[in-house]
Amino acid sequence: MTVYILRCADDSYYVGSTKQAVEARVWEHNNLPIDGYTTRRRPVELVFTETYDRITDAIAREQQLKGWSRRKKEALIALAYESLPELSRRGYLVAKAP
Repeated sequence: MTVYILRCADDSYYVGSTKQAVEARVWEHNNLPIDGYTTRRRPVELVFTETYDRITDAIAREQQLKGWSRRKKEALIALAYESLPELSRRGYLVAKAP
C-alpha cells in the first residue's frame, strides 16, 4: 500500500493512500469526474510516496500526515528529516537573520 502527497494546482497538498499503482491513482485524480478535494484543484502532481506492507501502517501514516502543518509536509517532501522534530514543536519559531 502506498501513502502519497499531491501538490494541487492551487499549491495546496493532498494526502492519500492506495493499493493500486500510485501512478494510476494520480491519473484518476487528474481525469475522473469524481467529486472530491482534488477535482477543483487540477492538475495535481505527485511529490512524495512511501510504501507499506501492512494496510494498517499505511492508514496510520496517512492520518498522521493529514494532521501535519504545510511546513512539515514540505520538509518531508524535501526529505529534510532533520527538520521534522523542530517543526513538531508547538509554537515553533522561524529563525530570523541577524
